[in-house]
Amino acid sequence: MHETSPSVHLLARPSIDLEGMRAYLEQVGGASWLDRRLGEGDEAVNPGELLVEFAGRACYRSWEPGLNPNVTRVRTDRREYFANILRSAHGSVLEHASYSFALRDVSRVASHEIVRHRAGAAYSQESLRYVRLVDIGFRIPPALEPLRRQCIEIVERLEEFQVEAAQALGIDAQGIPFHVKKEVTSALRRLAPCGLSTDLVMTMNVRTLRHVIEMRTAPGAEEEMRLVFGMLAELMVAEAPGLFQDFRRLDDGSWVPEYRKV
Repeated sequence: MHETSPSVHLLARPSIDLEGMRAYLEQVGGASWLDRRLGEGDEAVNPGELLVEFAGRACYRSWEPGLNPNVTRVRTDRREYFANILRSAHGSVLEHASYSFALRDVSRVASHEIVRHRAGAAYSQESLRYVRLVDIGFRIPPALEPLRRQCIEIVERLEEFQVEAAQALGIDAQGIPFHVKKEVTSALRRLAPCGLSTDLVMTMNVRTLRHVIEMRTAPGAEEEMRLVFGMLAELMVAEAPGLFQDFRRLDDGSWVPEYRKV
């Protein structure tokens, strides 16, 4: 076995087609809003935030005063605009911006909890029906540190069994069809530790991310989940600061928003 530690990698963020956005805005009379944002520099063209603001303003036609007779004043400051979205719980517009991550070396204990979050999320996980276990990655949680030696011995023995069983069943012999290898590989995973490390590709929209980060970094959450979603929180506060501006990290490691259930 080899010891592992979870890591989080941002894979994808929204991509803006500025020509398409401008074509729409020229029809509704809001192109000056886009000109203003582009004139503020690269920071103002954060794709996730620009998409959310675009969606929010489309709801009220609030590109400029007067386009909607009911709107006589509009917020021009981006950060204050997003703060108002969060305060007013206009969370549906946050669903337009989705981000994809690779979660490396998370345990299957954690992955079983992560994939329970279905709304606003998508997952692709390493399949142990197809991937043979020959070198088990394993993270010893802090609660088991006093039993580190015994933990390593147990996992190493389970790893040895995986290799020995595959040899005894002869699935690497020449001519063995793939469906037989898959069947044996699938059976062998039943004798692997639930805490073995795996990889997961995860996509979530901003509304879901805000909720799950709060939920899974709370003091009562599972220890590894707090670790992984704490990393995600740090990443998203840097990636989309306007949309996560109300999050604060407490001394106990919790990430708590000022505006809940947006």
